[in-house]
Amino acid sequence: MPANWKLICIGGLIAGTVDIGSACAIYKTNPVVILQAIAVGVLGRVSFDEGLPSAALGLLLQWGMSIVIAFFCVVANQRIAYLRHRWVSAGLAYGAITFFVMNYLVVPLSRAGEIPAFSISWFVENMLAMFLFGLIITYVTRQRAREAANEGGEC
Repeated sequence: MPANWKLICIGGLIAGTVDIGSACAIYKTNPVVILQAIAVGVLGRVSFDEGLPSAALGLLLQWGMSIVIAFFCVVANQRIAYLRHRWVSAGLAYGAITFFVMNYLVVPLSRAGEIPAFSISWFVENMLAMFLFGLIITYVTRQRAREAANEGGEC
């Protein structure tokens, strides 16, 4: 159990941090603004007026969501042999699933309340960032998922 959680946390924290950097590059802004935009989901638009405290909340939310996604990745990898043996295709699939769940379920249900405006460039840039996100998680967690599946262990 501790090995699973350690890898889940490491994978989630690395992927979440890289995702913040990707968002900075895509939107050509600094990490504080990106983190405040994440915090909008909880605080609403006032997040942008709250300075570093809302950015800190955004960082905690980003890392928390990333760790939860990594957890589900490990669980799926332990149960589906195909995913264990093909971490690249699994990572791309997780990235795509994460993209659609976050943008078309989580964001609309949050205090942000609006689906991002669609454009081809927005879609491609954000999907590529989510592919990278998924690849990081599957790369970091792949070996432990294999070991746990061979042991018959659970996440």
